[in-house]
Amino acid sequence: MIRFKDIKESLIQFVFPHICSGCGSDLLNIESSLCLKCIHALPETDFEKYPDNPVEKLFWGRLKLEAASASFYFNKESLVQHLMHQFKYKKNKELGLQLGRIMGHQLKNSNRFFADALIPLPLFPGKEKRRGYNQSQLLCEGIAESLGLPVLSDIIVRPEHTETQTRKGRIERWNNIEGKFFLTRPDKIEQKHLLLVDDVVTTGATLEACGAELLKAPNTRLSIATLCVASRI
Repeated sequence: MIRFKDIKESLIQFVFPHICSGCGSDLLNIESSLCLKCIHALPETDFEKYPDNPVEKLFWGRLKLEAASASFYFNKESLVQHLMHQFKYKKNKELGLQLGRIMGHQLKNSNRFFADALIPLPLFPGKEKRRGYNQSQLLCEGIAESLGLPVLSDIIVRPEHTETQTRKGRIERWNNIEGKFFLTRPDKIEQKHLLLVDDVVTTGATLEACGAELLKAPNTRLSIATLCVASRI
Protein backbone atom coordinates (compact mmCIF):
# COMPACT_ATOMS: atom_id res chain seq x y z
CA MET A 1 0.00 0.00 0.00
CA ILE A 2 1.35 3.41 -0.97
CA ARG A 3 1.39 5.76 2.00
CA PHE A 4 0.60 9.46 1.75
CA LYS A 5 3.85 10.18 3.66
CA ASP A 6 5.89 8.34 0.99
CA ILE A 7 4.18 10.31 -1.81
CA LYS A 8 4.75 13.58 0.03
CA GLU A 9 8.44 12.85 0.57
CA SER A 10 8.86 11.83 -3.08
CA LEU A 11 7.29 15.09 -4.26
CA ILE A 12 9.45 17.16 -1.91
CA GLN A 13 12.56 15.31 -3.11
CA PHE A 14 11.58 15.99 -6.74
CA VAL A 15 10.96 19.70 -6.25
CA PHE A 16 13.68 20.33 -3.65
CA PRO A 17 16.37 17.65 -4.12
CA HIS A 18 17.69 16.49 -0.75
CA ILE A 19 21.09 14.86 -1.07
CA CYS A 20 23.70 13.52 1.33
CA SER A 21 26.26 16.12 2.39
CA GLY A 22 28.91 13.42 2.32
CA CYS A 23 28.54 11.56 -0.97
CA GLY A 24 25.71 13.30 -2.84
CA SER A 25 23.38 10.29 -2.73
CA ASP A 26 19.63 10.92 -2.59
CA LEU A 27 19.07 7.71 -0.61
CA LEU A 28 18.62 9.28 2.80
CA ASN A 29 15.95 10.19 5.28
CA ILE A 30 14.39 13.57 4.57
CA GLU A 31 15.31 14.68 8.11
CA SER A 32 19.00 13.71 7.81
CA SER A 33 21.92 15.45 6.12
CA LEU A 34 23.84 12.18 5.82
CA CYS A 35 23.00 8.84 4.28
CA LEU A 36 23.46 5.67 6.34
CA LYS A 37 26.54 4.71 4.33
CA CYS A 38 28.32 7.96 5.25
CA ILE A 39 27.19 7.80 8.87
CA HIS A 40 28.68 4.32 9.20
CA ALA A 41 31.85 5.45 7.39
CA LEU A 42 32.63 8.17 9.94
CA PRO A 43 35.93 7.18 11.65
CA GLU A 44 34.91 7.11 15.30
CA THR A 45 37.68 7.35 17.89
CA ASP A 46 35.72 5.96 20.88
CA PHE A 47 37.87 8.27 23.05
CA GLU A 48 34.84 9.34 25.08
CA LYS A 49 34.71 5.87 26.64
CA TYR A 50 38.24 5.83 28.03
CA PRO A 51 40.14 7.89 30.63
CA ASP A 52 43.67 8.91 29.63
CA ASN A 53 42.81 8.84 25.94
CA PRO A 54 45.08 10.77 23.51
CA VAL A 55 43.04 13.99 23.74
CA GLU A 56 43.18 13.96 27.55
CA LYS A 57 46.92 13.29 27.43
CA LEU A 58 47.34 16.27 25.12
CA PHE A 59 46.33 18.57 28.00
CA TRP A 60 48.28 16.87 30.78
CA GLY A 61 50.27 19.48 32.69
CA ARG A 62 48.61 22.28 30.72
CA LEU A 63 44.98 22.40 31.79
CA LYS A 64 43.06 20.73 34.61
CA LEU A 65 40.28 18.69 33.02
CA GLU A 66 37.66 16.25 34.23
CA ALA A 67 37.46 14.54 30.83
CA ALA A 68 38.20 15.22 27.16
CA SER A 69 37.35 13.60 23.87
CA ALA A 70 37.12 13.96 20.10
CA SER A 71 34.47 12.04 18.19
CA PHE A 72 36.21 11.38 14.84
CA TYR A 73 39.65 11.19 13.28
CA PHE A 74 40.52 13.96 10.82
CA ASN A 75 42.67 13.32 7.75
CA LYS A 76 43.21 15.41 4.65
CA GLU A 77 41.01 14.55 1.67
CA SER A 78 38.75 12.48 3.94
CA LEU A 79 34.99 12.35 4.47
CA VAL A 80 35.40 14.20 7.77
CA GLN A 81 37.36 17.02 6.12
CA HIS A 82 34.66 17.31 3.45
CA LEU A 83 31.91 17.50 6.08
CA MET A 84 33.87 20.07 8.10
CA HIS A 85 34.16 22.23 4.98
CA GLN A 86 30.44 21.86 4.32
CA PHE A 87 29.26 23.10 7.69
CA LYS A 88 32.00 25.66 8.34
CA TYR A 89 32.22 27.38 4.97
CA LYS A 90 29.18 26.31 2.92
CA LYS A 91 26.55 27.38 5.49
CA ASN A 92 25.28 23.83 5.91
CA LYS A 93 23.86 24.44 9.38
CA GLU A 94 21.66 21.35 9.42
CA LEU A 95 24.76 19.20 8.95
CA GLY A 96 26.44 20.93 11.89
CA LEU A 97 23.42 20.28 14.09
CA GLN A 98 23.32 16.62 13.07
CA LEU A 99 27.02 16.15 13.80
CA GLY A 100 26.42 17.76 17.19
CA ARG A 101 23.59 15.32 17.88
CA ILE A 102 25.91 12.43 17.04
CA MET A 103 28.51 13.86 19.45
CA GLY A 104 25.87 14.24 22.16
CA HIS A 105 24.73 10.64 21.71
CA GLN A 106 28.32 9.41 22.08
CA LEU A 107 28.96 11.52 25.18
CA LYS A 108 25.69 10.44 26.81
CA ASN A 109 26.46 6.76 26.29
CA SER A 110 29.98 7.10 27.67
CA ASN A 111 28.78 7.90 31.23
CA ARG A 112 31.89 10.05 31.70
CA PHE A 113 30.71 13.54 30.75
CA PHE A 114 28.45 14.94 33.47
CA ALA A 115 28.46 18.65 32.69
CA ASP A 116 26.07 21.36 33.83
CA ALA A 117 26.33 23.54 30.71
CA LEU A 118 27.86 23.71 27.23
CA ILE A 119 30.28 26.47 26.19
CA PRO A 120 30.97 26.98 22.46
CA LEU A 121 34.50 28.15 21.72
CA PRO A 122 33.91 31.80 20.71
CA LEU A 123 34.90 33.26 17.36
CA PHE A 124 36.29 36.73 16.81
CA PRO A 125 33.12 38.84 16.12
CA GLY A 126 34.28 39.92 12.67
CA LYS A 127 34.86 36.32 11.59
CA GLU A 128 31.51 35.20 12.96
CA LYS A 129 29.78 38.04 11.11
CA ARG A 130 31.45 37.08 7.81
CA ARG A 131 30.65 33.39 8.27
CA GLY A 132 27.15 34.10 9.56
CA TYR A 133 27.40 31.80 12.59
CA ASN A 134 29.81 30.07 14.96
CA GLN A 135 30.30 26.42 14.01
CA SER A 136 30.99 25.50 17.66
CA GLN A 137 27.62 27.01 18.60
CA LEU A 138 25.91 24.72 16.06
CA LEU A 139 27.66 21.69 17.52
CA CYS A 140 26.59 22.77 21.01
CA GLU A 141 22.98 23.10 19.93
CA GLY A 142 23.07 19.58 18.51
CA ILE A 143 24.76 18.19 21.64
CA ALA A 144 22.18 19.97 23.79
CA GLU A 145 19.39 18.02 22.10
CA SER A 146 20.97 14.77 23.30
CA LEU A 147 22.17 15.85 26.74
CA GLY A 148 19.45 18.34 27.66
CA LEU A 149 21.98 20.96 28.78
CA PRO A 150 21.87 24.76 28.40
CA VAL A 151 24.23 26.43 25.91
CA LEU A 152 25.95 29.46 27.44
CA SER A 153 27.17 31.67 24.60
CA ASP A 154 27.66 34.93 26.49
CA ILE A 155 30.10 33.74 29.17
CA ILE A 156 33.38 34.17 27.35
CA VAL A 157 34.31 36.32 24.35
CA ARG A 158 37.16 36.63 21.89
CA PRO A 159 37.34 40.41 21.33
CA GLU A 160 40.65 40.48 19.43
CA HIS A 161 41.42 39.14 16.00
CA THR A 162 44.08 36.42 15.88
CA GLU A 163 46.04 35.13 12.92
CA THR A 164 45.03 31.76 11.55
CA GLN A 165 46.48 28.87 13.52
CA THR A 166 47.04 26.82 10.37
CA ARG A 167 50.70 25.86 9.82
CA LYS A 168 51.74 27.15 13.25
CA GLY A 169 53.55 24.95 15.74
CA ARG A 170 52.49 24.51 19.37
CA ILE A 171 54.58 27.40 20.75
CA GLU A 172 53.56 29.73 17.91
CA ARG A 173 49.90 28.82 18.41
CA TRP A 174 50.09 29.57 22.14
CA ASN A 175 51.82 32.93 21.59
CA ASN A 176 49.19 33.77 18.97
CA ILE A 177 46.21 32.99 21.21
CA GLU A 178 47.41 33.76 24.77
CA GLY A 179 45.27 36.37 26.47
CA LYS A 180 42.80 36.59 23.59
CA PHE A 181 39.79 35.33 25.58
CA PHE A 182 37.88 37.33 28.18
CA LEU A 183 35.48 35.94 30.80
CA THR A 184 32.47 38.27 30.92
CA ARG A 185 30.12 36.52 33.36
CA PRO A 186 32.10 34.48 35.90
CA ASP A 187 29.12 34.63 38.29
CA LYS A 188 27.01 32.50 35.90
CA ILE A 189 29.46 29.58 35.91
CA GLU A 190 30.63 29.48 39.52
CA GLN A 191 30.63 25.91 40.91
CA LYS A 192 29.56 24.49 37.54
CA HIS A 193 31.04 21.73 35.45
CA LEU A 194 31.43 23.13 31.92
CA LEU A 195 31.82 21.27 28.64
CA LEU A 196 33.87 23.39 26.22
CA VAL A 197 33.09 22.48 22.59
CA ASP A 198 35.01 23.09 19.36
CA ASP A 199 35.17 21.53 15.91
CA VAL A 200 38.77 20.27 15.91
CA VAL A 201 41.75 19.83 18.22
CA THR A 202 45.32 19.76 16.93
CA THR A 203 47.90 21.16 19.37
CA GLY A 204 45.18 22.21 21.83
CA ALA A 205 46.55 25.76 22.21
CA THR A 206 43.26 27.55 21.51
CA LEU A 207 41.23 25.29 23.78
CA GLU A 208 43.89 25.60 26.47
CA ALA A 209 43.76 29.40 26.40
CA CYS A 210 39.96 29.47 26.47
CA GLY A 211 39.76 26.79 29.16
CA ALA A 212 42.26 28.57 31.39
CA GLU A 213 40.10 31.69 31.26
CA LEU A 214 36.95 29.73 32.13
CA LEU A 215 38.67 28.15 35.12
CA LYS A 216 39.20 31.59 36.62
CA ALA A 217 35.59 31.43 37.83
CA PRO A 218 35.48 30.11 41.42
CA ASN A 219 35.11 26.33 41.84
CA THR A 220 34.58 25.73 38.13
CA ARG A 221 35.36 22.36 36.59
CA LEU A 222 36.03 21.78 32.91
CA SER A 223 35.75 19.08 30.26
CA ILE A 224 36.38 19.34 26.52
CA ALA A 225 34.66 17.74 23.52
CA THR A 226 35.56 18.30 19.88
CA LEU A 227 34.09 16.96 16.69
CA CYS A 228 37.39 15.65 15.43
CA VAL A 229 41.08 15.30 16.14
CA ALA A 230 44.04 15.28 13.81
CA SER A 231 45.00 11.65 13.28
CA ARG A 232 48.45 12.43 14.71
CA ILE A 233 48.59 14.60 17.82
